[in-house]
Amino acid sequence: MSELVSIITPTYNAEKYIRETLQSVLNQSYQNWEMILADDASTDHTIYIIEEFAQKDSRIKLYKLPENRGNGFARNTALEKATGKYIAYLDADDLWFPEKLEKQIQFLKTNNLPFTFSFYDSIDEMGNDLNRRVESPNPLTYKQLFFCNYVGNLTAIYDTDYFGKIILETSQKRQDWRIWLTILKQIKTAKPVPESLAFYRIRKDSVSSSKFKLIKHNFGVYSQFHGYNFVFAVLLMIRFLYTQLIVKRRYIKKI
Repeated sequence: MSELVSIITPTYNAEKYIRETLQSVLNQSYQNWEMILADDASTDHTIYIIEEFAQKDSRIKLYKLPENRGNGFARNTALEKATGKYIAYLDADDLWFPEKLEKQIQFLKTNNLPFTFSFYDSIDEMGNDLNRRVESPNPLTYKQLFFCNYVGNLTAIYDTDYFGKIILETSQKRQDWRIWLTILKQIKTAKPVPESLAFYRIRKDSVSSSKFKLIKHNFGVYSQFHGYNFVFAVLLMIRFLYTQLIVKRRYIKKI
């Protein structure tokens, strides 16, 4: 029997995109999953849309937070409710290819791995394909990850039998990067499935689209998560920016 995959999805005012995201999970060829959505006190119709889907499929489970606590808190809430052997992440505006879970679980088993991720394609706010594929080093080392987050959150899967549930504090930003750093600090290297299995939606209001916020939050990874002093964290950020602006460009392909 196939093992259960718990899909972790925090939501907040995602009514424009959540239907497509839910449908991309329902379209999975791998059927043994539960999708756990923690809603961070949305003020639009996000909850009603999720409830509509949940009434039709019991694998979709919604938890409503009484007040807005932030994306990291919502993600942790969903993770605490997870019961699967495997943890997969999917944000409320991103999409999976139909064979995403099937290919990744098979890849984990075939290669006897506790963690993997994949390449992904980019779409705009309206869902138009931007003909851009984001790849990564293969294998990916801890040192490479230390200076650049090559792991797309929407592609990552890890085995709880090996790592347990990786729940990090929510006061620090870039929670996803910190999770992958925690994982690779243990296993040293990671292998991606060497093909695109998801669509990442680029939004104008997202943190990743704001260069200033991105620099600020990434600096926090060095100063708060790793605990380096200000001067050393600045030096690391210089190396980070070089990797992000120069090195990572080699892994962004036009398709």
